[in-house]
Amino acid sequence: LKSLEIEEKINKIRWLKRKNPAHFLLSTNDKTIKLWKVSERDKRVEGYNTKEENGQNRDPYNITSLRVPVIKPMELMVEASPRRIFANAHTYHINSISVNSDQETYLSADDLRINLWHLEITDQSFNIVDIKPTNMEELTEVITAAEFHPIECNLFVYSSSKGTIRLCDMRQSALCDKHAKLFEEPEDPTNRSFFSEIISSISDVKLSNSGRYMVSRDYLSVKVWDLHMETKPIESYPVHEYLRSKLCSLYESDC
Repeated sequence: LKSLEIEEKINKIRWLKRKNPAHFLLSTNDKTIKLWKVSERDKRVEGYNTKEENGQNRDPYNITSLRVPVIKPMELMVEASPRRIFANAHTYHINSISVNSDQETYLSADDLRINLWHLEITDQSFNIVDIKPTNMEELTEVITAAEFHPIECNLFVYSSSKGTIRLCDMRQSALCDKHAKLFEEPEDPTNRSFFSEIISSISDVKLSNSGRYMVSRDYLSVKVWDLHMETKPIESYPVHEYLRSKLCSLYESDC
């Protein structure tokens, strides 16, 4: 058996909608997802009847009179405490988490699989995307990011290292291996090079609040997509274009 050291880092943080004065958020490292409660206190209660100020319980037989507890101001204190831990569901490193618009479920994605969780259930998740081939030597792409639609709770998108974005509908089947839409910009044959596939890999994807548009980021550009048009992005913005002439040295230095 080999022990695997999990690095102390946070890959993603996603906030949940507030339902009370406290804040709740999901965080994930490479393997484990946690639900946190973040709250603040600026008052404390003094003068309990059944316990001392240090928190120890008082002997009921020594209580001879009752008093009214009072609330006193104190220095603001922010507390963060883990409420739930969702673990042991991913073989590969988690790269994305996304909270559903129903505020009851969320998804987590690694290189080859996407799982669906319920926020109240820590020991069970459902696999909704699995692109792992039977023979790993036939692997041609990996999942790089995934996100739920901001309005339609049955829709989600995920991007790949091949520069494609797939829109999936969970109403079609339990395992969303077949996408409803495929967003991919046709490659210009005149610009094809050894680095074409590497720089086309999408590092992140985000949907607009309206759910109509989508933004993707690859190595050298940011693209805006209309969910009604799969053939090409409606806008494309070059980023770090000066790096195009330095791709060879960047590749050799593993940047």
